[in-house]
Formats: sequence, C-alpha cells, structure tokens
Amino acid sequence: MNDFTNCRELKPYQVPTKAMRLGAPGKYGMLDLVFELDSNHKSIMRHWERRAPLIVQQELYFDEGMPEMPCIYILSAGGPNVDGDRYQNRFTVKKDAYAFISTGAATKIAEMVYNFSGLKQTFILEENAYLEYIPEATIPCRNSRYITDTDITIHPAATLFYSEIYTGGRKYYNDGELFVYDLLSVCTQAHRPDGKPLFREKMVASPKQKTVRATGIMHHYDVFANVIVLTPPDDAVRIYALTQAFINRDCDLAAGISYLPNESGLIFKVLGMETQPVKKIIRQFGSIVRMQIKGKPLPEEFIWK
Repeated sequence: MNDFTNCRELKPYQVPTKAMRLGAPGKYGMLDLVFELDSNHKSIMRHWERRAPLIVQQELYFDEGMPEMPCIYILSAGGPNVDGDRYQNRFTVKKDAYAFISTGAATKIAEMVYNFSGLKQTFILEENAYLEYIPEATIPCRNSRYITDTDITIHPAATLFYSEIYTGGRKYYNDGELFVYDLLSVCTQAHRPDGKPLFREKMVASPKQKTVRATGIMHHYDVFANVIVLTPPDDAVRIYALTQAFINRDCDLAAGISYLPNESGLIFKVLGMETQPVKKIIRQFGSIVRMQIKGKPLPEEFIWK
C-alpha cells in the first residue's frame, strides 16, 4: 500500500508498532467481492475472497424496495482499528449487475501511539452497473490517525452511490471527546475505464494543529457526511433538480449539492450534530437517486440500525 501510505501528512506517524508488526496476521484485512448476473439474470455475488479480521457472508435479499438486489454487510472480528492496521477492499460490479454494500456497525478508530490505520478501496463498475455503498459512520477516537484512499473506475452508463460519515469522536464518552484525534485524511478519485480522469477530492484534518471549528469547515457541527453520485449526465441533472440544499437551524442540519467535473455526477455534503439525522438525510437523497436510476425508492432503515 505504498501508493498512499507515504503521503506527506503521515510522515510523523511512520514509527513501526511495538506490539504486532505491520502486516502480521490479523493486521491486514482484505475483501474482494464481484457481483454479476447469473444465467437467470439475477444479480448475485459471484466471487468473494476475505482475509481476517474482515468478514463477509452470503448475500441477502431483504430490500423491500428492490427485493432482487443482493445486500452485503461487512463485519470485522477484530474490534476497532488499531495501530498499524491496514485494510484493502475491492468491489467489482459487472455489466448490468447491481448490489448494496454496508457495514454491520460503526468503524471505530482506536487511540494510537506509534503508527496509523489505513484503508485502500477500489470500485470497478462496468456498463449499466449500479452500486449503493452506504456504510455506518467512522468514529476517530482521541489520538487516532486514519487515512483512506478510494479509487473508482466507472463506465459512463453506470451509477455509483458512495457515502461516508465521519463524526468528531466519542461525543458522549466521559466528558466528551470531539476533534481530539491526530489525523483524518480522506482521498477519493475516479476515472473512466480508458483512464480519463473525472475528479479527485482530498480532505485532511489535523484538529490539534489547526481547528476544524472555523466557519466554512465544521463550525459548530459534530458530524460530516460526504456523498458522491457518479451517473450519466441526464440522470445527474434530474437528481440535482429534485435535491434541495438547506440550512435548518432548528434541527441543526445543513446540506449542499454541486456538480462534479467532467459531467461525471454530483457531490452532496451534510453537516449535523448527531449521526442518525445525518444518515436519514443521506437515505432520503439515496432514494431520489434510486428512483431516478431504478424507478424504486429506498426503503425505511431497520430500527436496529
């Protein structure tokens, strides 16, 4: 993973861990999932490879809005991400196939002393493929360091709904623990199968060095969500027209939407005080996207989620 773990912001955190070495069993989790249509034109998870502590079981078909859609939950047997953990996910959706991927619980980034935790993600969507990636929130604890690098290859006729939620920390732990992590670095980029670049976005937060409470960053909000919709231009125009940007001071929620470069899609951002209201806004937006692409709404989220 040297392609992203040697970046500038990680230079202070390259000290090897003193317990389990980097790359030791249980320190390097991996998933490789491939979705395609079977002989009956049913979308299935044709291939899955996994390495502990990451776990994926057989696909489920419980979505009442799209009962034909395979739904996958990523689980971890290792608890929170700790010093020196490395994870790598690769998700491929073949021509005309579709899927939903989420996580079974929030991703907690534990307190660290020497190194950092890193996640490399690769998404490949072929012609007319459709993927909803809606994981639970990421919670960076005190003194933690976390970096993600997401690379997307997408056909012009495919659609990807990609979301991520980051909290300020363990808000209700002891006396509260907000924005006392060392580093959060998030990079997302996309390109066409022929290599044509579409966009690249990178966000780096080091709240101990520079506050994130400034106006134009987090201000007084505690939760941030980033949603990327890569879809054909005509669909993007209709989704944009149906999506409202707003600031609701009564509910402490704000959302904004903008077009991505190269007619590649849309970017939607949400700020809030708590995770659940932010998730609700994301799912409402996801329902707009699904209605436009598949003609079916996103169902209500399970009560236990």
